[in-house]
Amino acid sequence: MSRRALLRLAIAFAALLLVAGYFAIPPSADFDTEALVARGRTYDVEIIRDAVGVPHILGPRDVDVAYGLGFAQSEDDYPTVQDVVLAMRGRLATVKGPDAGPTDYLVGLFDVWGTIERRYETDLSAEARAIAEAYADGVNHYAALHPEEVAPGVLPVTGRDVVAGFVFKFPFFYGLDRLLQKMFRPPESAAAFLAPGAEAPQFGSNAFAVTSTRSGDGRTHLIVNSHQPYSGPVAWYEAHVKSGEGWEMYGGTFPGAPLILHGVGPRLGWASTVNEPDLVDVYELEIDPADPMRYRYDGGWKRFEAREIPIRVNVYGRLFWTVEKTALTSVHGPVIETPTGKFAVRFAGRDEVRHLEQYYRMNRAQTFDAWRDAMEMNALPCLNFVYADADGNVAHYYNGQFPKRKEGVDWSGTLAGADPSLVWDAYLPFDALPKTVNPPSGFVFSANHTPYAVTDGDGAPTAADFSETLGIETKLTNRARRVLELAPGEALDRATLERIKYDKRYHPESDMAKEVKALCSATGGDDPLLTDARKVLCAWDLSAERDSAGAALAITTVEPITRARWEGRLPPDGQSLLLLNARILMRVHERLELPWEDVNKLRRGSRTVGLGGGPDTLRAVHGGGLEEDGTRTAQLGDTLIVFASWDEAGTWRADAIHQFGSATSRPGSKHFADQVERFAEERLRAVPLTRAAIEAEATRTYRP
Repeated sequence: MSRRALLRLAIAFAALLLVAGYFAIPPSADFDTEALVARGRTYDVEIIRDAVGVPHILGPRDVDVAYGLGFAQSEDDYPTVQDVVLAMRGRLATVKGPDAGPTDYLVGLFDVWGTIERRYETDLSAEARAIAEAYADGVNHYAALHPEEVAPGVLPVTGRDVVAGFVFKFPFFYGLDRLLQKMFRPPESAAAFLAPGAEAPQFGSNAFAVTSTRSGDGRTHLIVNSHQPYSGPVAWYEAHVKSGEGWEMYGGTFPGAPLILHGVGPRLGWASTVNEPDLVDVYELEIDPADPMRYRYDGGWKRFEAREIPIRVNVYGRLFWTVEKTALTSVHGPVIETPTGKFAVRFAGRDEVRHLEQYYRMNRAQTFDAWRDAMEMNALPCLNFVYADADGNVAHYYNGQFPKRKEGVDWSGTLAGADPSLVWDAYLPFDALPKTVNPPSGFVFSANHTPYAVTDGDGAPTAADFSETLGIETKLTNRARRVLELAPGEALDRATLERIKYDKRYHPESDMAKEVKALCSATGGDDPLLTDARKVLCAWDLSAERDSAGAALAITTVEPITRARWEGRLPPDGQSLLLLNARILMRVHERLELPWEDVNKLRRGSRTVGLGGGPDTLRAVHGGGLEEDGTRTAQLGDTLIVFASWDEAGTWRADAIHQFGSATSRPGSKHFADQVERFAEERLRAVPLTRAAIEAEATRTYRP
């Protein structure tokens, strides 16, 4: 090869390297830093970080503290806040790559932004929009000061982004995501995977409220105990907000939310748990053989509405690929194309944007009547609410946007898409829903179970009072069974409530007990280790205490089975899984019976601690399977726990614990994992709520 040819080859190779290097480097963010900082300076807020880094956000106006919450949460968890914004815009794949494509598609399929554009200005008050926009300004201000953390195209975050988060996320709390996943699988019924007499399990939450007359200590108690993932877009962030306009709340919120989603204030508080009534209907569509863009409806053919959804996917560095997907909508709702045909989905909360409005009114409420007035907006598509206040009121509300459906129809299956009488267009009013208010026992609770058994005495509604078209749960979770078993007939004081909340046993009628019994009675298999493993299972006392000797083998074998059933997947073979887990325990620990805390681990940075508790115990801990080192990692369950109370004078108190710490995505912070040991030991900390108490343990005070 000549020297000239070699030179040309070298130049071409260098150019190729330059191009490859260009595409390998992510593009820099482009935004007006000065404008965002100047906008932030229009707010007046003081942030005081307490001994564990929790922000106490003080300002003269509600918008000031909403702005401060956006700034503080970004300090602790900007990467997740940013991911939430991108996801709500249908642009997460631009940063996360192809795996995020389905989320971006669903944002378009559900027409989230069409809903925002139609309803943001009309359905939300100016005050609620101002809260959303102030929070967004706080996020933008932080991002402008830390441009190295900002992904391209994110800024500015807007109030519309904040509201879109509620619009998109809420239907997934009552299981819309699992229904969609099942629609794309072979036609197997999730119910077919259930053991005889078993119910599909829930990951769940707990909530308890006790009047001062029942507590025996002169205080009304509320326990907030949601079970969520330990990290990510629906992991709890702890904060305390207080404005000069009368808004004060302490509790938990999610990344991207501008107020407290559940917690307590000086006069009242509430806790939320997931409920799963039938809020989704699926319609099978008959397609016109002559025109695939038409479907049969009301005796004729009707044309689909079609929209193109551009999904921009980050392939590598600066290399992007845009995929165009067509979204179809029928009169019923979004259309899903599956291997067996086209189906339309109609679900509660579609076209609803007032979630923020309702939460803001709940945050601002100072009396039971004001809080109940906020609830009567009926803007939240689902969730149970357990309420308590300084006046001694307690209540359980089985909340939801329940469709007004035609009677005499089996709404649990696939419906005929051509029948217009099956297309509902209104919801039942809030007052028509199941509720238990100030029952004679003075006690209400929620453990993701039927609303017909939420107190240990009279006062709960009955199934006969409600239409079967609502699809209200009738099940009792293990946690509900244990509460009803443990709650004494006399006082439910603070110490008794703590014993109940941290209970780690399974009821003999629980799904866990039934699965273990089935595994014990199974036959076949000539491996001596399998025989030994069955003996351990049969001898297990149904306890998930830290020192329980049989829990390791039982829980790591049964949890993958019950989780698969809950998700509508074919569960793994129990005997094979039992033998696999037995082999891992013998290889690593050289025994099948060992303390549960030696296997059940909470990990955070360099910290690893053992836990008690398990799936569907009141001390809720869910995890993956056994790992190579013979342990499993806890993934979700108990997270932010709050024990709150008010005395007869109305003085409020809160004790709390978080599974990790306030610095959610900041490994370099001392608050990244400073609550781990206390969480494992089930020890709460007193939350400072007065200015003097906050300042007494302040570690940092500043104005953004």
